[in-house]
Amino acid sequence: MLTFYNEQHDQHRARHELVRGEATPCLETPARAEAVLAELGRRGLGRIVTPHGVPLMSLERVHQPRYLHFLRHAWTEWQALAPANAGKDAFPSGWPVRSFRADIEPQGFDARLGLYSRDTISPITAGTWTAAKTGADCAVNAAHALRLGERASFALTRPPGHHAGADFSSGSCYLNNAALAAQHLLDDGLRRVAVLDLDCHHGNGTQSIFYDRADVLCISLHADPRSSYPYYLGHADETGDGAGYGYNVNMPLAPQQPNAQAWFAALETACVRLAMYGPEALVVALGVNTFQGDPHGGLGLLSADFLRVGERLAYLGLPTAFIFEGGSAIRELGVNVVNVLEGFETAP
Repeated sequence: MLTFYNEQHDQHRARHELVRGEATPCLETPARAEAVLAELGRRGLGRIVTPHGVPLMSLERVHQPRYLHFLRHAWTEWQALAPANAGKDAFPSGWPVRSFRADIEPQGFDARLGLYSRDTISPITAGTWTAAKTGADCAVNAAHALRLGERASFALTRPPGHHAGADFSSGSCYLNNAALAAQHLLDDGLRRVAVLDLDCHHGNGTQSIFYDRADVLCISLHADPRSSYPYYLGHADETGDGAGYGYNVNMPLAPQQPNAQAWFAALETACVRLAMYGPEALVVALGVNTFQGDPHGGLGLLSADFLRVGERLAYLGLPTAFIFEGGSAIRELGVNVVNVLEGFETAP
């Protein structure tokens, strides 16, 4: 397993997030990537390398240029508003929902922050752009490694990406790493790619990016959005639009089904759908907050189950890029992630 590690991930170190009107400790922390890196080192599961930087035009294949420009310069603008802002993270105070217009970019920083944000758990910090951009580099490099002959690759990065849309941050995500990996594979000559999202929370950003396209099949196994983030997308009746009709598959698991048996049944259905589609490569958005001990997720999986996950994905016989999304059970996080990778590598 060739791993591309984001050595700049800890540049994004948010002070807090706003939940129910209170400043609370951030769930998305540098400890996530560090736990996985330590476990990779302990097991010696392949090489760990630094990614090559990719041009901004590669990001523009997925994200709107004006959003990238804002994200790149947001911290400088935030500091320029007031000297005290250097010690504060930037949060939005308003959003253009429903009847408001989003096509015209306002001039004020606060207004643009709301335009390009979806929630108050995705603050802009001094190192957000550096960490997110290097994470995108990891994802694109992991995808390109498949085109160079690698059977599998792993992008070990944070902040995560699957909640980020073409022009907004969301769910502690700023650039959509899984979508960037899938798009690179297409730009590099493939015709059909699949994204399989295994995070406990639906990858709303990935779905929205590819929703009207038939060249990327998006499948997501996740907790029911009626009671789990992102709340407003991830239902089973969201099947794609236009040319993409039938190429978006959501498998929400009901709250009364938080057990490994139900989850693995959904995974098997997903694998059958993947085989029917016949992709030339697979991108896996790998969140392990499906672990039953995860304080902010949990769909009944035990650590040993993640070996089975990797083994089942290996049986698909596809070049596969794993993109790290996260998990909140830090003590078990590294073991669970590397179990997936090891299960994939050691499958017959």
